Amino acid sequence: MTRLWDKGAPLDARVLEYTAGEDHALDERLVAYDVRASLAHADMLHAQRLLSDADLAAIHAGLSALAEEHARGEWHIELAEEDGQTALERRLTQRIGVTGARIHLGRSRNDQVLAALRLYLRDAAEGLAGATRGVGEALARLAARQGDVPLPGYTHMQQAMPSSVALWAGGFEAELADDADGLLAARRRADRNPLGSAAGYGTPGLPLDRAYTTRALDFAQIHQPVTAVQLSRGKAEAQLLFEIALTMQDVGRLAADLLLFYTSEFAFIELPEAFTTGSSIMPQKRNPDVLELVRGRGATALACLTEALAVCAKLPSGYHRDLQLLKYPLFRGIDLAGETLPIVAAALDAVRFRPERIRIDPDVRAAEQAYALVVREGIPFREAYRRIAQRLARKE
Repeated sequence: MTRLWDKGAPLDARVLEYTAGEDHALDERLVAYDVRASLAHADMLHAQRLLSDADLAAIHAGLSALAEEHARGEWHIELAEEDGQTALERRLTQRIGVTGARIHLGRSRNDQVLAALRLYLRDAAEGLAGATRGVGEALARLAARQGDVPLPGYTHMQQAMPSSVALWAGGFEAELADDADGLLAARRRADRNPLGSAAGYGTPGLPLDRAYTTRALDFAQIHQPVTAVQLSRGKAEAQLLFEIALTMQDVGRLAADLLLFYTSEFAFIELPEAFTTGSSIMPQKRNPDVLELVRGRGATALACLTEALAVCAKLPSGYHRDLQLLKYPLFRGIDLAGETLPIVAAALDAVRFRPERIRIDPDVRAAEQAYALVVREGIPFREAYRRIAQRLARKE
């Protein structure tokens, strides 16, 4: 098979297998975005009189058909094609002839894949932000159902202050709303148009209109100068993975609380059998595996962030094939969060607090009693603190 860069010399099959790796499979999720960016690029070439009316019509028809067929699962990117960019151009040229070879004028696979990736990242960030808000909404529903149930508030794993289901759920809901905002904010670096930067040094002598594709693809701005584009690789990916790691940390802490509340020693909550599994040896056991895996997957989210940061660390300027490896942790982190957040929301809808099992130490009101002394007698807080401490000691 002829690849975009082929000049006739054979390629060792082992080299193809190693260099392409899983990239052809990972690019499956970018096909629709690559088509969108390619159509915008073709429209710009036509507007700049670099593509005829007939060629533009054929490219539009061919790419649109390929996108629809791919969405229906009628074709997939092959290892021999290396990546989605080669797969599209090869299939387009097979379909519409030499006109398909005109689409690559003024671009490189470098800015082509980056344009598709940034369009994908914007959608992924929005989708994850919506899923994160979905967990917050499930917490709000839990608070509406059982918000008035008293809970002990803990510090140092000791009962410390009075709390409630509403107060406990509200804290997580607020932080998840902040996480959703962070995920949306991560779109900033992905909202710059790389098209026209080509391999990182522009297209000397070719009158491309970068503002045209910026408008067509709804990017916030042109990424310039062209030499900055490849230097930016990995930043948008790492920023999104950072926000994913923070979000997964919050749902992991939420899961950790629920796991503690589910122990037989606490027994603050119950979960239906549909959200627990059994033991292969102990007939009495119901295991909260879902929550345990939610807690554990924060480690994977952090690993994805670390991997993405490490790929780009200390690379010289310009494009390097190392950057291809960003897709592995990026897609894994996005998928991890995308699978976890909905199951957390569903689990929260299944949780029921058991007020009859919740025992609260009366001493959790000690700080409240000290405040009351300050208000009633006007004494310094430290004196009120001492009096309450002495009172509690005498009671012992």
